[in-house]
Amino acid sequence: MRWLALLAVRVVGGCTTEVGPSPAELKAQWDAQNVVPQNYKNDLMAFLRTYLNDPTHIRGASVSQPQLKQVGPGERYVACVRYNARVDGKYAGSKDGAATFVSGKLDRFFDGKLDVKELCKDAVYAPFPELETLTR
Repeated sequence: MRWLALLAVRVVGGCTTEVGPSPAELKAQWDAQNVVPQNYKNDLMAFLRTYLNDPTHIRGASVSQPQLKQVGPGERYVACVRYNARVDGKYAGSKDGAATFVSGKLDRFFDGKLDVKELCKDAVYAPFPELETLTR
């Protein structure tokens, strides 16, 4: 009977051990995904073609080089984009967005004013004429 009790304690005790990666392993995985996006302009163009209601005739397009910024629990490469797109046939005014990249590919696009303001506060924009040539 003692052996049965001891076996039950060991089985239950084995269930309480932590399973999964440690915090250090999670951070290492996160950091390993920080690969400089080589085709960030193409990724932005492909995304904005589907994101905008009317991707044609964009004006004043500019983009920043991807830089490591604090996003969530760690750093990610972030590229900021500014553009003036048409809404219902009229230009709506300049809009800003921030794209985060994971493993060199676009992962998420932020367009909320507070998010973009924080992520793009020190962005240096350069002309992005390729975005102005989008078609449907």
